[in-house]
Amino acid sequence: MYHRFNENKYPSTNIRMEIFQKHMEIISEKNYNFLSPKDFDKNFSEVKKNKKILITIDDGFSSFYEHAWPYLKEKKIPFILFISTEAVGKNGYMNWKQIREIERENFAFIGNHSHSHEYLLEFSFEAFKKDILKSIKIFESNLGYNPIYFSYPFGEFSFDQTLFIKKHFKYAFGQHSGVIDVNKNPHELPRFPINEKYGDLERFKFNIDLLPLEYKKIIPEDKYIIDNNPPNLEVEFFENQKNIANINCFSDEGAGWKKTNIKFKNNKLIVNFSDKFNFRRGRINCSLNDTVGWRWFGLQFSVKLD
Repeated sequence: MYHRFNENKYPSTNIRMEIFQKHMEIISEKNYNFLSPKDFDKNFSEVKKNKKILITIDDGFSSFYEHAWPYLKEKKIPFILFISTEAVGKNGYMNWKQIREIERENFAFIGNHSHSHEYLLEFSFEAFKKDILKSIKIFESNLGYNPIYFSYPFGEFSFDQTLFIKKHFKYAFGQHSGVIDVNKNPHELPRFPINEKYGDLERFKFNIDLLPLEYKKIIPEDKYIIDNNPPNLEVEFFENQKNIANINCFSDEGAGWKKTNIKFKNNKLIVNFSDKFNFRRGRINCSLNDTVGWRWFGLQFSVKLD
């Protein structure tokens, strides 16, 4: 997941264009194919041995159109561009003419990123629905359809919000790290956020080599923490998963990142957080050094702070 390109005063959301090009070259050098969103249905529903990389860009900043778009167009690299409809045409953002120009290419796909791009968890549920429905209406007016892809602003959502999104979109993406496999919830799909801090070449190589850490079920279903901070977290794995007891998890509860207290019981990973999450977003990342490589999954909780 990328945002800005060559906007160096925003390091938390920016990537330098020469680094972005190097990322794309590394993918090709490793003989990984780019995933075309038009084949997403097929690739999501079938077990695949060959990894494919999906490129996504959030927000529709003008810097994408000016810097990344000419390169992606020349190379015909497929991607999804997620647009928040309220910002279209404003200073620093693409306009509908530019979006339509991109959308006409058969390797470029547009996604919905809400209307306001506000912190939607602070909206009432009716206001949340109104925001999403307004974005759908604007897309239909300007593109002739509402995209089947959605990405949650800030990667945050409640269970009720995901149910509403499910009624209007086939797929929805968050900002928790992980590798998509056939067992992932299609409306809570992971992505690896890339920026100047987390876009160095060695980390990028590590990320794209990662394999999915598959699981059967996660409790709680609702990732929005209101009164249950820290939450009781259980991850149920499939029977006969190899080396699963070798898993390690790190989370950012309390003062910062540290190794998480975990135990196994009947194929379930039980996580005992030692402290509350002190920030708006709480994360836990789990990895397993398997015989075929590193497996990874991440979770992001949204936290209602006092």
